[in-house]
Order: sequence, then structure tokens, then C-alpha cells
Amino acid sequence: MTINKAACIGGGVIGAGWVARLTLNGVDVSLFDPDPEASRKIGEVMKNARRAYKQMVPAGLPKEGDVTYAKSVAEAVAGADFIQESVPERLDVKHKVLAEIDAHAAPDALVGSSTSGILPSDMQVAMKHPERLVVAHPYNPVYLLPLVEIVGGKDTSKATIEKAQAAYASIGMKPVVIRKEIEAFVGDRLLEAAWRESLWLIKDGICSVEELDDIMRYGFGLRWAQMGMFQVYRIAGGEAGMRHFMAQFGPCLSWPWTKLMDVPEFNDELVDLIAGQSDEQSGRWSIRELEKIRDENLVAMMEALSKTNKGKGWGAGALHRDYVKKLSKSAEKARAEKPKKKSR
Repeated sequence: MTINKAACIGGGVIGAGWVARLTLNGVDVSLFDPDPEASRKIGEVMKNARRAYKQMVPAGLPKEGDVTYAKSVAEAVAGADFIQESVPERLDVKHKVLAEIDAHAAPDALVGSSTSGILPSDMQVAMKHPERLVVAHPYNPVYLLPLVEIVGGKDTSKATIEKAQAAYASIGMKPVVIRKEIEAFVGDRLLEAAWRESLWLIKDGICSVEELDDIMRYGFGLRWAQMGMFQVYRIAGGEAGMRHFMAQFGPCLSWPWTKLMDVPEFNDELVDLIAGQSDEQSGRWSIRELEKIRDENLVAMMEALSKTNKGKGWGAGALHRDYVKKLSKSAEKARAEKPKKKSR
């Protein structure tokens, strides 16, 4: 599926990221968000996204899609063949918005929800055409990180899953279909496990917020970025591979190394501890400055990974290389089609 016109419902951090990715791929977007500050916030995200894309494609970008601000859900989805819902994580809000989308969208429009944990089957009950809904869970920043988890509900059709894979791939993403419906899907379950353990380590004074982040970003975070968990552990098994790794480290699973099912009390004391250490670590930068630093780092890492494996690229780098080529070709086509000024 090629996206011709998109609608984004919700313009928060994730919704704005969708607007940026779509428009920078040349897709026109109609946005509905009741926030009176929506235009300003979208503009700031777009500024950062353009900056990152110019770093990726220095020769020039494709003609940017237009953003129009609709006054209602019905107005936003009119004529759209791709609709991305990114409203707050409350089931009652999802039901209300999805019912409106369903009532006014074209019959063959694809509807994706950005929810990070709600089951699609629980959202589909509000729709008369539930077969066209998928969870399409991205990661922030949406305009740079390519992963999108695709999750179907009990009423989602196979054709919709296939359509979703094609649609998200067409804007440079890596759609991964989750085989069984489960709360929080896969990515957030992994993140939640690390987050729980991190809270205990900070609360118990084992390390600070900054020290924990350093352990991640100077160590296994770099390995995960290019190989993930299982491929890394296969190498750790030596020549005997994964089977040896499992035999050697399997017994550790019974050791008291984690508190994954035991959660520290989430009180003001813990919040103050975490927030205070976070301020010490990062308070000298504004959020927008941190976003720019993050974007530069992500582009640089993906650029580096695009040149490995004898030039074929590896992991996110291989996808990034192909995405940059696609953007460059679109930019060249746009420049060729641009009418030349007549000389006098």
C-alpha cells in the first residue's frame, strides 16, 4: 500500500512524530488535536525532524507534504486512506475517538492505533468495521526510529495486517507483526522489566541515575543497537553458539539477581529521588536541546551501521541505507519536475 493522504488524530509527542515522518516522505497530513498549542508543538517537532533528515540526506529532501489543521475528527479523516490515532492511553478515550474515525473514514481506510499497551480487541468493540484496525506501536522519535509493532485483534483481517505492513514499510519503517495479542506487546514488556529493576537499583542506593545510564550506553546498549539480545548471546557462547550459552548461563535464572515481580512503592520520596538525580544529570540542557542531541546520535549510529557488512549494512543500518536512497530518489524526481523559471 502506498499512502496517498493521511490523517493523524492526536498531536502529542507520538502524534507529532507521525506527522513529521509522513510529511517528510511527501505525504499530505490532516491533523486533529483540540490542544490550542498543537500548531506550535507540531512546528517545533517538525523543525527538529527536518534538521535530522537533512543530516541523513544532505543532497536534498523530497517535496514535503502539507499539514492542515482540521476542526474535527470527521474533517481530518475525510479522503484519507491512512489514519493514525495517537490519543491518550485511556480506553474510554480510545473508544470515543475510534468510533468517530470509523463513522467518517472511507470504507477501505487503514486505521492504526499508536497505543503502547492496550489490546486491539479491547478497542475494536467501539467500531462497526473492526477488521481494519491494527495496533501500530512506534518508538520515539517516530520520524527516526524505524520499528513499528503491528498487532491485530480478534476481528482484524489478514488483509489488513498485510496492508499495514506495506503501508508502514513505504515510509521507511520496519514493521514487525506480533504473533499473539498480549498487553504491552513485546518492546514495552522488555522496557518495563528493565525499568522495574532500575527503580530498585536507584532506590536501594546501588547506583545513581547517571551511573545506570552510563552502564547501558557504554556497554550492552551498543551491542543491542546492532544485534539485539539473542544474536549477542549466541556470540557469547563461543564456537558452540547458543546451545553452549544456554547451558553455561541457564542456572543463573534461579539466582536472586532481579526483583522483576517486586515493585518499589511508587511514592513522592522515590519520585523526588529519581527526578532530582535526573536534574543533576541533564538539567543543563533543555528538552529541545536533548532531542537534537538524541537525533544526531541516532542518525550517526544508523549511518555507521549502513556502511558495515562489506557495504551491505547491518540491522537498522541496512534499512536506513535503503530509506536514504529512496528519499534521495524522491528528491531528485521532485527537482526534475519543478518548473524552470523563464528567462527574460
